[in-house]
Amino acid sequence: MNTKITKLFKIQYPIIQAGMIWNSGWRLASAVSNAGGLGLLGAGSMYPDVLREHIQKCKKATSKPFGVNVPMLYPNIEEVIQIIIEEGVKIVFTSAGNPKTHTARLKENGITVVHVVSSVKFALKSQEAGVDAVVAEGFEAGGHNGREETTTFTLIPMVKEKLDIPLIAAGGIATGRGMLAAMILGADGVQVGSRFVASEESSAHIAFKNMVAEAKDGDTILTLKELAPVRLLKNKFAEEVMELYKTNPSIDEIRALLGRARAKKGMFEGDLVNGELEIGQIAGLINEVIPAAEIVKEMISEFKEAIAETKNY
Repeated sequence: MNTKITKLFKIQYPIIQAGMIWNSGWRLASAVSNAGGLGLLGAGSMYPDVLREHIQKCKKATSKPFGVNVPMLYPNIEEVIQIIIEEGVKIVFTSAGNPKTHTARLKENGITVVHVVSSVKFALKSQEAGVDAVVAEGFEAGGHNGREETTTFTLIPMVKEKLDIPLIAAGGIATGRGMLAAMILGADGVQVGSRFVASEESSAHIAFKNMVAEAKDGDTILTLKELAPVRLLKNKFAEEVMELYKTNPSIDEIRALLGRARAKKGMFEGDLVNGELEIGQIAGLINEVIPAAEIVKEMISEFKEAIAETKNY
């Protein structure tokens, strides 16, 4: 395939695996890259030395391009950026912060920079900051989300209308048909998260993967907006959050309920009762845990089938 995104990253297909915390280690990133997409390491759940280890293992596991996703609000950000530069990573996706903070430094070191946004306003700010592309992520997405609650298929054409640099669509995309729809609306590629959570190479706990595969429509909620909006699978913890909101809680009370390492407990350790289980609405369309390469293959096959079907209209 030949799009602005395949050219930018020098990849075969315009499919980017999201750099999700507790899911995106070197096995998943290298598998997606080897399959023709772009794999990303999720630095948000890695200590700096762990990130360095994953980068080095990823370089050994694939000769194809891969990148690192860096949530800029996380601690040790300066050390993380330095490790990325030292290890020769060529692609960085930044999120959850001001793109101006690190873009210039990364680009000075020959790194392609992409920033994740949830609105036209921040897409334009990212372009002004000098990023090479933008990921526009809609309300449907899993994990941490935008406060605007703009859906992907509304957001993409609005951003496309204003943006000059390449655009990647994210949120609610897990199939070839979804990929085609996003690209018809103006995206040059897609970023896929939830579907790769339920892959064999994902570093998530198998119990979480299986719960994602069993999820139905309506099984997620977007909550914790006062801290950082996050979409979760409904479980005991999510129910406790909803009950707490009935009392008009303070931010400190919300923080107290959330506690520490809640996401690690749920997604990485497999506590499906008390853990934070981050996933997108598209989980209702995911029915099995399969290899990452098979996910890429299925998406491309369905993409081509959908194109052929449109010729009948």
